[in-house]
Amino acid sequence: MSVQEIVVVSDVQYPLHDARAVRNLWGYIGERQPDKVLIIGDFMNYAAPSRWSKGTRAEFENDVVRESEGGKALLGELREGYSGPIEFVVGNHDLRPADYLRRYAPALANSRAFDIDVLLDFEELDIKILPPFSEVAPGWVAMHGHELRGLNAIPGRTAAAKVKKLDRSVVMGHTHKNAVSPETVGVGRNRRTLFGFEVGHLMDESKAEYLAQGVANWQKGWGRLLVGKYSAVPVPVYVERDGSFVVDGARYGAIQRNARGRFSPKGAQVA
Repeated sequence: MSVQEIVVVSDVQYPLHDARAVRNLWGYIGERQPDKVLIIGDFMNYAAPSRWSKGTRAEFENDVVRESEGGKALLGELREGYSGPIEFVVGNHDLRPADYLRRYAPALANSRAFDIDVLLDFEELDIKILPPFSEVAPGWVAMHGHELRGLNAIPGRTAAAKVKKLDRSVVMGHTHKNAVSPETVGVGRNRRTLFGFEVGHLMDESKAEYLAQGVANWQKGWGRLLVGKYSAVPVPVYVERDGSFVVDGARYGAIQRNARGRFSPKGAQVA
């Protein structure tokens, strides 16, 4: 059985995304054509509306529809180079518009007009929403990370705590940390190693005004799951300051303009 590759797209939080890093990743996906792309949640930021912005200037300044059109266009760029399966785990930021309606305008909430799959037109883009804790590889479940409470400041340890609760290897976003933390359980023939995998983020940290002093223990990157017959190997990919990254000895990151004026990666270069 050949090894399959799942590319796990970490928290993009459009429009606070690192455009170079995201488009380099789209270029990698277009070139490598993985077996699946898994967007792990918080693809959108939606600073407003939310309970955090209620009664503030942001509640009147932010335009959910305009922001969603930008996010849909970014997903459309991914689709230009990749026609394979894309699955999407809904993050807490993705939920903000719908949650806002349920909290402050419940009479409108049943319309679904502000659900993430409607706002970003998943039907047109052929993107499938996965419920939390869905199996994405043998012995592996995916979640965004907000579904079960508890955060750890050490990269990888939040996911490791979820492993203990779920008795499965876990791939997740939410923490903006990029690390693998193994947990070995059982004795004798029942001994096995499970993995907690946090896949980092793809934000431009300078746009995150909520970061105190601009400092956070975050790691920019994304993830790969190399899937075999019985399990999968987690592989963190770390993104450099210029938006480039290295996979299998090749660097992805050279940028050029295409005929439509968009930026796109030239392809892999020797690191």
